[in-house]
Amino acid sequence: MGPVRITARVDYAVRAALELAAAAPGALTNDAIARAQDIPSRFLQAILGDLQHARLVTSQRGREGGYRLALPPSEISIARVMRVEQGFLADVHGQRPEDVEYPGAAQGLTTVWIAARASYRRVLEQVTLADVVAGTLPAPVTELAAIEDAWRSFGDASTG
Repeated sequence: MGPVRITARVDYAVRAALELAAAAPGALTNDAIARAQDIPSRFLQAILGDLQHARLVTSQRGREGGYRLALPPSEISIARVMRVEQGFLADVHGQRPEDVEYPGAAQGLTTVWIAARASYRRVLEQVTLADVVAGTLPAPVTELAAIEDAWRSFGDASTG
């Protein structure tokens, strides 16, 4: 699976959802979100369309219009927002880890990829938009982030 990579599109989607969570139940315009998070407005418009298509965001035209979350921020995980923009949270050559088969000595590698995805997913599924906005992340997440090696690079950039 290589290093965990968060694309700009996924990063922008999560940050836009967090702005909407902070404003909930109020609405924000595309321009207000773009300014607050320094996201290109045209790019953000497409992302908000994706979130709306996924029924995580609603929009309303007019003077009181803008975008708002379709659900309470406490019901939307970071993983749910990420999946809108990238599909699977983790894949191996575009396939789910459990669908990858290796011959010979590498046969057990499938289990390693599944475990790595489970760990990644466990963090992203349990953190909600409300948690991030409130600054109260679940204890297991803060404990993982506090591990000394969590912030240390091991060797070169390919081992990150």
